[in-house]
Amino acid sequence: MIVRSWLAPAGALYGALGAARLGLYRRGVLRSTRLRGPVISVGNLALGGRGKTPVVALVAQWVRDAGLPVAVLSRGYGGSFRGEALVVSDGEAVRADADAAGDEPVMLARRLDGVVVAVGAQRDRVGRAVEERFGPRVHVLDDGFQHLRLARDLDLLCLRPEDLRDRPLPAGSLRENASAARRADAFVVWDGPVPSELPADRAFVVRRRREGFVDREGAPAETPRRPYLLAGIAHPERFASDVREACGAPAGTAFFPDHHRFRADEVERAVRDAVAAGADALAVTEKDLPRLPPVEGLPVRALRIGVDVEDEARLRERVLAVARGLEVRA
Repeated sequence: MIVRSWLAPAGALYGALGAARLGLYRRGVLRSTRLRGPVISVGNLALGGRGKTPVVALVAQWVRDAGLPVAVLSRGYGGSFRGEALVVSDGEAVRADADAAGDEPVMLARRLDGVVVAVGAQRDRVGRAVEERFGPRVHVLDDGFQHLRLARDLDLLCLRPEDLRDRPLPAGSLRENASAARRADAFVVWDGPVPSELPADRAFVVRRRREGFVDREGAPAETPRRPYLLAGIAHPERFASDVREACGAPAGTAFFPDHHRFRADEVERAVRDAVAAGADALAVTEKDLPRLPPVEGLPVRALRIGVDVEDEARLRERVLAVARGLEVRA
């Protein structure tokens, strides 16, 4: 956590604007839209790096495996699509690439068989478009905590304990005041412990779980012996730590900013450096895969990360109790 004290007045203003916007929704000046199916939001207080995407995947899997139709609604950050709604996956095949849809929606679409994934700036419109085409379903709202335009039936907030001591942008890394956490229905706390400010009965500690390496098509692949790391993510140090634990010391690293669109020459340079260092594979994250151009000279292996939830049965039942509202509404 980095706090820029000299920017505290600007952070206070940013937080006040967020609180004022929330007040407009609560008083009905700004109105939220409700979809036909239940909406389960998974979001953050802070910018990036709070493990939101694997939690979105886990929630969607729980709903799908319970036999209910489900869709993931995403903003499509980093994609070029500017229309109302783009279907990234119809549940049977991936229909859009990362250039149009953004990397995380494509990653989710590749990983979630049987789940519709769609993107658009206004998720209420995306949800309506999905329901018109595919019928009523449970909607998992990706990065939805601040997207108050769409009413939700369950708000899951992903955070780290230090977030509750952080400040709004630009003084800190929060999108709104830390006190906004109070409006969440349940808290997904990464690595614990549960902060004393949170109600223990609504907080769930989660930890990263390495699920092994996959190839570019998502099929299980052998663990590299000496990989070279290439990544464009918010916190590459966690990726590097995961790979070290799985494979030992890497042959080298090439890290870029979050959501970086890799150019062919950047990848070629990384491959040359990797080969010179004796690497046997180019290791990336699953989020990097959709942005990666063709690679020659080394196999590509992506490390898949899952989630371990303490008291998982209780959180799953909370999610499914809301999801089964679809049957009631139908």
